[in-house]
Amino acid sequence: MKKRFKGLKTTAGYLALVVGLSSVLAGCGGGKDQAAPKPDQGGQAPAKGEQTIRLVAANHPWTEGIKPLLPEFEKQTGIKVKVDSYFEDQLTQKTSVEFAANSKSIDVVMFRPLQDGKQFHKNGYFASLNDYVSKEQGLTDDFFESSLGSVKEGDNLYGLPLVTETQVLYYRKDLLEKAGLQPPKTLDELKEQAAKLTDKANGVYGFVSRGKRSPAVTQFSSYLYSFGGDFMKDGKATINTPEAQKAFEYYGGMLKDYGPPGTLNMSWPEAFGVFTQGKAVFLTDASSLYTNATDPSKSSVADKVGFAPFPAGPAGSKPYNVTSWAIGIGANSEKKDAAWQFVKWVTSKEIVGKLQATGISGALKSVWDSPEGTAKFPKDLVEAIKANGANAVPYDRPLIVNVGKARDAIGDAINAAIQGKDVKAAVEKSNQDFQAVLDKE
Repeated sequence: MKKRFKGLKTTAGYLALVVGLSSVLAGCGGGKDQAAPKPDQGGQAPAKGEQTIRLVAANHPWTEGIKPLLPEFEKQTGIKVKVDSYFEDQLTQKTSVEFAANSKSIDVVMFRPLQDGKQFHKNGYFASLNDYVSKEQGLTDDFFESSLGSVKEGDNLYGLPLVTETQVLYYRKDLLEKAGLQPPKTLDELKEQAAKLTDKANGVYGFVSRGKRSPAVTQFSSYLYSFGGDFMKDGKATINTPEAQKAFEYYGGMLKDYGPPGTLNMSWPEAFGVFTQGKAVFLTDASSLYTNATDPSKSSVADKVGFAPFPAGPAGSKPYNVTSWAIGIGANSEKKDAAWQFVKWVTSKEIVGKLQATGISGALKSVWDSPEGTAKFPKDLVEAIKANGANAVPYDRPLIVNVGKARDAIGDAINAAIQGKDVKAAVEKSNQDFQAVLDKE
């Protein structure tokens, strides 16, 4: 979800997402089961004979969007696709069990790079895509660079992005216009405007965002980066640096001083609930959730919502831009060549364009630059997504296997800041707890 779309940069931090993965995964086949492509097949090389590959996927709009398009793929390649879909937690459990049992039945898998990807890759569950990609001239050039950072370990590519999201600023256009204000471009301006427009007597709060211990970490991440901090570096916890401490103080202070009651219990549904009920001026959260604010059936301020890029901090505007869902090939699949044909097809400009036209945020720069690819999105949201791309970070949480415990440790410091406690002491304690998690990796 990004950008001015050119010159996106991955940093070493970006690739922390895919830290220290161990084994070189099962090699990708070379195409022995493929026939030469026919002229009417758009360059797709069908496998000889009739083949069926199995896609294990999430119950997600992407999955529902791809199902009606499968006959196109089957016609082009002669490869049939069997789709097994599950709720997210069930998907993780199902794929974990099958992979651990060395099952050969998972040919293609939909996965969450920031949730399951690192562990699955470390365990050797994914086939490397390097050999396949190397034979496709410029295949990855159209992807946002940061989105690829979510599915790589060093130079090893083990997946391709399907769905992306970035953190944007949601705001009330009517309230800013009434006050004669323009959307804030910096975090200092955001704070000033939130203070000016907070009217607690009438139940209007200047700012709302996630404050619940673990869920708050992902939304706090953009503030951390924009203040010049990061979660970790070279295996060491770094949430106690001066830059990180200032980020904690800022985020916690915004929710403490200008946020609604009950912030400590707010994940995204609760935060959006406050905003969509007209009780908050500003909200920072994922771009992928925008319909919750713009759908009249969900929002009482649907026609009053504006979008802006994430405001710049002392280190500039450095919002996360993450691959929330990706696709890979099972390491033990015996149909890797056919699976690659499918992976290449679903991540092509044509198919990504069709899916994005329904509102599913893809990872291709050319689609975000096309009228068809942006038709379903508010114009200012598209511009915010593009602007966010200049210095986006491809992870919104520590990129480690034990991410749950890490988020809890970091969330403790966020909660302390919201409660007005000693932030420095809280940050030092959280850094120690986070380091203990890292030491066990």
